[in-house]
Amino acid sequence: MTRTALVVGTSGIVGSATAAQLVADGWAVHGLARRPLAQDGVTPVAADLQDAAGTAAALAGVKPDAVFIATWSRQATEAENIRVNAAMVRNLLDGVRPAGRVRHVALVTGLKHYLGPFEAYGKGALPQTPFREEQGRLDVENFYYAQEDEVFAAAARDGFGWSVHRPHTIIGRAVGNAMNMGTTLAVYATLCREVGRPFRFPGSAAQWNGLTDMTDARQLARHLVWTTETPAARDQAFNVVNGDVFRWSWMWGRIAAWFGLEPAPFDGSVKPLEEQMADDAGVWRGIAEREELAEADLSRLASPWHTDADLGRPIEVVTDMGKSRRLGFLDYQPTDDAFFGLFRQLRADRLIP
Repeated sequence: MTRTALVVGTSGIVGSATAAQLVADGWAVHGLARRPLAQDGVTPVAADLQDAAGTAAALAGVKPDAVFIATWSRQATEAENIRVNAAMVRNLLDGVRPAGRVRHVALVTGLKHYLGPFEAYGKGALPQTPFREEQGRLDVENFYYAQEDEVFAAAARDGFGWSVHRPHTIIGRAVGNAMNMGTTLAVYATLCREVGRPFRFPGSAAQWNGLTDMTDARQLARHLVWTTETPAARDQAFNVVNGDVFRWSWMWGRIAAWFGLEPAPFDGSVKPLEEQMADDAGVWRGIAEREELAEADLSRLASPWHTDADLGRPIEVVTDMGKSRRLGFLDYQPTDDAFFGLFRQLRADRLIP
């Protein structure tokens, strides 16, 4: 019997990768977004999750066995993040309730579970690294916790299983995505090559020298599907990363070489991309016109503020995936290959020259 999935956030990095994985695995897939994009094998569902009635109406004919939540809406304050994003999850799960088919809901959050929300990011008393799932919530308001609580409440009410997935920084393709380090670095490298700017690591000495890890969107997608098929993964929270660790002092040279650049020496000071790229919109538009690229709006490709937040952290950030390994999830993805695969796809899609 064909299984049916509802993927929420299919216009984003995680949602599009998850939908693609489910289609490849033979699921019937519905993809929900405010403005769904065409994707092979995916039936689009247009809905604004902040509109409870509209969401219910859009989902009236959808009867999913599994729901994958890979979306959120950034607000001006954490209090607003909590109010809006909790309501979005609540409206979604209320919308699929009448179908009576849901047996698993997977929620994607991230390492801000351990590091705190944007307003208190990396501050105060933080858990020891590597982060492990048994490390509890921080004593701070966090919209990730509010999203979890909505899933837990609906699961207790409706009897489905749940899983929470905490990726590190995600590598994958999406246009107009608010958190997109891979494409941001590809655009930055292209600009450096264009104008002769040094390809300089923008972040902190702690990130340059310390160990870290990342999450390929395809690795996360496989992990999301795995939880729906693994009884021992029911009602569990998981970290999910590629499986390797690296230092940016090594990775920066790998990325530079892919673009035919020499990495600039790192002097230990932070020079954020948001400052370096502040006046680059016109330069990018010129590159796009000359090279006939698909997107001339720099702001739809690059998210310097988010890349700065990750690369500027003053602490080591590395995660443990032992919980998934013990339960049988053994997939592995080298992070440099994940970057290179993304860069090739961006070039094939005419998003970078």
